[in-house]
Amino acid sequence: MSTLLETKNLKVYFKTGRGMLHAVDDVSFKLEEGKILGLVGESGCGKSTLGRAVLHLLEPTAGQIFYDGKDITYPTRSELRKLRREMQIIFQDPYSSLNPRMSVSATISEPLKLHGGLDKKEIEERTKALMETVGLAERFWGAYPHELDGGRRQRIGIARALALNPRFIVCDEPVSALDVSIQAQILNLLLDLREQRNLTYMFITHDLSVVKYISDEIMVMYLGQVVEKTISDELFSNTLHPYSKALLSAIPIPDIRFKSQLIPIEGEITSPIEPEPGCRFMVRCPYATEACTQPQVLEEIRPNHFVSCCRCREINHL
Repeated sequence: MSTLLETKNLKVYFKTGRGMLHAVDDVSFKLEEGKILGLVGESGCGKSTLGRAVLHLLEPTAGQIFYDGKDITYPTRSELRKLRREMQIIFQDPYSSLNPRMSVSATISEPLKLHGGLDKKEIEERTKALMETVGLAERFWGAYPHELDGGRRQRIGIARALALNPRFIVCDEPVSALDVSIQAQILNLLLDLREQRNLTYMFITHDLSVVKYISDEIMVMYLGQVVEKTISDELFSNTLHPYSKALLSAIPIPDIRFKSQLIPIEGEITSPIEPEPGCRFMVRCPYATEACTQPQVLEEIRPNHFVSCCRCREINHL
């Protein structure tokens, strides 16, 4: 398959009173068309910032972004308008991401009206088709967000994202605000849409059970940097980075006979403001050595398994 999205040394910094906050720092990855890349890590690690940066909802500080082989790091206004058709986002909170004064039909049809090219009847037909696609009954045509439950609100957000027939969608924790039973419905809907429309997703979440279910590849982030990246099955069967191991140990197992093997993460989190060049997990890692004070590089330690950890390199004889 061809590479649809690629970043090279992407950085997103924010100016603060104490210096530059390194929200995303030197992130490089490739995402093949039709695949789902899961992006995991604790709150504040830069997952959502990375997703918004590739969509140009936030502008990168440095690095490059490529979409379908073209450099889109600094697009012109007309180029960005074209990219909006190709790249969309599904937001985390299905209530705050919707305009409370707009009905279901008005919300879904808004992108069609903004980008033009369709008459009133065509917009109405396309809106009805989108509602059917995401499982929204036609009786909700004139309903408002406050009249619907969380699952239906998120279906509105999905329909809106699909309106312009995009190829790539950033799913920014789209099920974290939903009940577990509704989460399963939305995840299955996203998988069905991927098959039907050959969509490519960047799926952002902090729930490792969810990311295991939906992702082809998984990228683990810690304080703005990628610490591990590999295919989903490989990450869960052969976890290498100490931070990834701690995250996976926190997944609850619904079996009373299972003895918890939780790996606690102790110590203070390194400040993301002007951080030192070494490993950012070093102060919380039980295996830290003097070598960890040196800059860490994301390297392929096993076939298609990339890790940023000097200890992992030593163990695997690199």
